[in-house]
Amino acid sequence: MTLPSAYASVILELAIHKTLDYRIPDALQGMVCRGSRVMVPVRGTPRVGYVFELKDKAEVSRVMPISELLSPEPLLTPELFELAVWMASYYCTPLATVLKTLLPSSVRGKAKEKQQLYVMRAKTRDQLADICRQLRAKSPAQASVLDVMLQVRRGMLLTELLEEAETSQAPIDALVKKGLLAIDIVRIDRSPLVNEDYIKTKPKRLSPDQQAAHDKIVQAIEDKRFEVHLLHGVTGSGKTEVYLQAIEKALDKGLGSIVLVPEIALTAQTIERFRSRFDDDIAVLHHRLSHGERHDEWHRIQRGEASIVIGARSAIFCPVPKLGLVIVDEEHENSYKQSELTPSYHARDVAVMRGKISNCPVILGSATPSLESYHNAVTGKYTLSVLHSRADAAAIPKITVVNMAADRERGGGGTFSQALLDGIAQRHKVGEQVILFLNRRGYHTTLLCQVCSSVVECPHCDVALTFHKDERTLCCHLCGHTVSPPPSLCPTCRKANTMKFRGVGTQQVEKAIHAIFPDIRTIRVDADTTKHKGSHQKLLREFGSGKADVLIGTQMIAKGLHFPQVTLVGVLNSDGALNIPDFRASETVFQLITQVAGRSGRGAIAGEVMIQTMMPDNRVIQLASQQDYNAFFAEEIEVRKLFGYPPFTQMAKVLFTGATEALVAQEAERYRQQLVALLPSTFEVNPVLPAGYAKIKDQFRLQFLVRGPKGFVLSRAIEELRKQHQTVKEVRVSVDINPISTYF
Repeated sequence: MTLPSAYASVILELAIHKTLDYRIPDALQGMVCRGSRVMVPVRGTPRVGYVFELKDKAEVSRVMPISELLSPEPLLTPELFELAVWMASYYCTPLATVLKTLLPSSVRGKAKEKQQLYVMRAKTRDQLADICRQLRAKSPAQASVLDVMLQVRRGMLLTELLEEAETSQAPIDALVKKGLLAIDIVRIDRSPLVNEDYIKTKPKRLSPDQQAAHDKIVQAIEDKRFEVHLLHGVTGSGKTEVYLQAIEKALDKGLGSIVLVPEIALTAQTIERFRSRFDDDIAVLHHRLSHGERHDEWHRIQRGEASIVIGARSAIFCPVPKLGLVIVDEEHENSYKQSELTPSYHARDVAVMRGKISNCPVILGSATPSLESYHNAVTGKYTLSVLHSRADAAAIPKITVVNMAADRERGGGGTFSQALLDGIAQRHKVGEQVILFLNRRGYHTTLLCQVCSSVVECPHCDVALTFHKDERTLCCHLCGHTVSPPPSLCPTCRKANTMKFRGVGTQQVEKAIHAIFPDIRTIRVDADTTKHKGSHQKLLREFGSGKADVLIGTQMIAKGLHFPQVTLVGVLNSDGALNIPDFRASETVFQLITQVAGRSGRGAIAGEVMIQTMMPDNRVIQLASQQDYNAFFAEEIEVRKLFGYPPFTQMAKVLFTGATEALVAQEAERYRQQLVALLPSTFEVNPVLPAGYAKIKDQFRLQFLVRGPKGFVLSRAIEELRKQHQTVKEVRVSVDINPISTYF
């Protein structure tokens, strides 16, 4: 017989980067386990922590007891705890910080399941009708309550009854006391799927390519074998149908599934496709859920009431009891990376590790896979499946590159080429829809002086202010600082009437379309029109139902949307991101153009895409217009190899922020020198330079890059440096492993 452990090592929710030992009281023996959330004393103050391990001996002689077990069931399963330990090591982050990331604040805090009182009849309808007639004269309020209760099928919420009967609670309490009514407590379902309409669908017949991919995935599910499948299919090739049928196989075996989608693609349209196949066996997790909604969904998953979880990046941490499949749709998407906070995890990479820990297959799906994932596939680390053609015999859209320089020489005007205007007019005439893509919100992007050429910048950030015409305001898109009205006097040279707006944003595109085509109805989807909860879904639903002819938007409209009536997509400015000094710039532009082009011609009518550019001969633009991913990969991977960028090296970006530029620079250089001393000569440590945005919210930002052959060597060196390096409190240091951008 194994004796129970007497002590527990506890990780505190504090900035203490080591475990502390506590005694397990007799009353809690057998109840405390790894992952349990406990309350422990720290210098006389109760603090929350997590049990890291159970042990028979303590490291110190005087050991305080655990004060309280905060949850009867551990909030972290053994698999999730193992994942947290890996993340702490890989992303150079204290385990306590990682655990806070894994558990949403609504679960760690005091949010409770929403409960309401439900009133039911305690007698038959005939009995209550007789009593109601007797009460009519002497107790009209009670009779009014019974009148309402006689009409309902079984019962109703107390709040609704009070409103319907137009009375207080006293008459209801009196009827309950008489045994005529009964009150029960019910849990209110705050799921975002409640009251959403959907039509039940059946599995579709798979194409040969889909079937081949499906069979390989299903075999891994049946074997409960970890395997990463890269599903590379052109836009509209039916990747989602493969996901759905793989999930169905996992359900048949009693296993749960996690489906990650980019936050901007987590629309009602996406969720409806899953719900129409699997009814209410779905939970949804994303950042726009309320505190209570997230709490309820998380606990539904933990109780096993939802076997399929659909969500953005943090959904990878949800407590699915028997995980049998993980899917990362649009795996190349940058929103899977958390860059602002630590740990700087990438949900795709965490998903792969979670699949490995849970012994289940992982599907990575994309029309434009990240170079890292495709490299893993062609070198045999991942299993590659290719979907060569669109589903339902839909044709790949015709793609035209429009030379805007030549168009302007012929007298074309600014934002729209003549070819695009003709295309919009033609589609409007026959009742088809158009999408116009521009990854800049606002009306004008800059306000500059025509004399001294200075741009009006945010005083708190290193960025130009954007003009928003509706509010007559200049706005900073980094910190929210506003200037209203825009200055007519140059802030630099102080000359009057010299200020001129430059650059085009989505607001100006919308106004221009209305001026050129007065009869065309438009919907604009960007960060300004989707501030409120549900507004994103509402606007897209309106467009899908034909309430607008043209959809204008930023990258929010580039992915995951299916509008069969869209037959023309216009990419208004495809060049901007190519000029950013970042090693991923070409990859980002290729992916964005390919993805937004994929919104055209998804129905029975053939589609067309027009890419407007000032650089028509640019290789990235050309390959994107040809939808030739393999050629792009072959060229770009050679560039990465030549210059020693991922996937051929492990990279980290070390960022320093603080209010005093000189102090930040001094601290960054000191840290860099210490890190160089700890790393082998096979690692390259770049000089300290200002970040792409050198100042945000009055905080100066400097950084340096580290590249080397093995990630664990870098992680170990940074962990060692964290123990040695005494950072001044005025400067914050953050380490971003495998950064999405080396510039910003």
